Formats: sequence, structure tokens, C-alpha cells
Amino acid sequence: MPLAFLRRPDPDHLEVHHEGALLRVALRRREAARRITLRVSAATGEAVITLPPRLAVSTAQRFAASHAGWIATRLARVPERVAFEPGAEIPIRGEPHRLVLRGARSGPARLSAEEGDRTLSLACDEAHFPRRVRDALMRAARDDITEAVERHAPRLGRRPVRITLRDTRSRWGSCTSRGELNFSWRLILAPPMVLDYLVAHEMAHLREMNHSPRFWAVARDLCGHVDAAEAWLKRNGTELHRFG
Repeated sequence: MPLAFLRRPDPDHLEVHHEGALLRVALRRREAARRITLRVSAATGEAVITLPPRLAVSTAQRFAASHAGWIATRLARVPERVAFEPGAEIPIRGEPHRLVLRGARSGPARLSAEEGDRTLSLACDEAHFPRRVRDALMRAARDDITEAVERHAPRLGRRPVRITLRDTRSRWGSCTSRGELNFSWRLILAPPMVLDYLVAHEMAHLREMNHSPRFWAVARDLCGHVDAAEAWLKRNGTELHRFG
């Protein structure tokens, strides 16, 4: 019988100790992996160790334990998460907004900026508040993305066949060979020039499905702030994942 069938199932995580703290490290196997890798996601705050197919879990345990200090340091740098709850402050279109619960009777979401006090207020049962905030942000993101698409389409001479919003971790947008555009709804948290750039970037792929000089020429023709938006995302993009 092949040894693979005799091996015990892997645990879903390992535990290591560092200075009295117990650290949890998610365990993954990848067929394509050739060595152990260890990372801490700034987006999710999760430590993950990835193993080649045949490597023993005991080896991974020793590897994680030997890097416990590194794991603890990286985890300490992960920004504190901000829940969607009344009184919390989140960015919307790059500006800080306070989340407000108006009352229990269901009502529409309202964005306001009266006397410099920017708020997103909702009327709903408090138990539904986080979902209602997310729904409101997704609607606002779709509105802004659709507006940017309509603005860039005449110059490009092409339109997407569909626009989809997701909560992606590894990329802010993508374009399929069928002409479908996908975006992270979290772009509504960033300044408008960042959302505009990401829309222009993915629409440029409708003409050039690559990142060649021709692609960048199209993207820069659609958007005059490519470098500024790229720089903002590099500095601040990870922060957008801490909300909600």
C-alpha cells in the first residue's frame, strides 16, 4: 500500500510558544511546493506555513518553533481590525466616516458630511448592522465603479460584458478573456483616484491582456494618475483589509 495512504491526516494548524504566548499557525500543503514557506498575512492577520507534499508535519512543527520570534514580531505589526459596529470609524472614498445606528426600524443607508462630521448612518436591528454596512459599501462601490467604466469606455472604444464585486485578498481587480471585470468592493474605502485607476487598469486589459508597454500606454491614456495611485496602494492597500 502506498505510504501516502498510511499517513495521518494533517492538522489544520500548529501551535508554537513564544514568551508565554501561544501562537497559532495554519498548516497548508501544496503539490507545487519545493520547500517550507512561512508567512504572516497583513490582510488577515493569519500565520501560514506551507509544506511540500512529502514533508513530515513534525519537521514543520520544528521549523515553526524555530521561527516563533519572527512570527510574533510579524503578528504584532498587523493593524488592529475595525469591526462594522456603531461608533466605529472607517474610511469611505478616502475620508474618515463614523458609523451610526439611527434606530431599529429598517431604513436606507445615509452618507452625510454635516459641518465636517462625516457619517454613514443606518436604521436596522443592531444584529444586522455589520451586514447592512457592508451592503451599503458594496452599493457605493458598484456606483463608483460603474461611473468610472462609463467615463473610460468612450475613449477606449470597448465595454466590459459584466462587472462583479468580491472581497478578494490577493488582487484589487481582474479582467477575464471574456471581457468580465472583477473588483474588490474595498476600493470604496480608498481615495477616488485609486478606484478610478484600478478601473482604468482593468479596462485597459480589454484591449491588451498583458502588462506590455502597449498595455501601460493604454492605461496611462485612460488615467493620468497611474503612478500616484500605485504608490498609494503600495503604502496603504493592506490597511483596507482591516475594516469589517
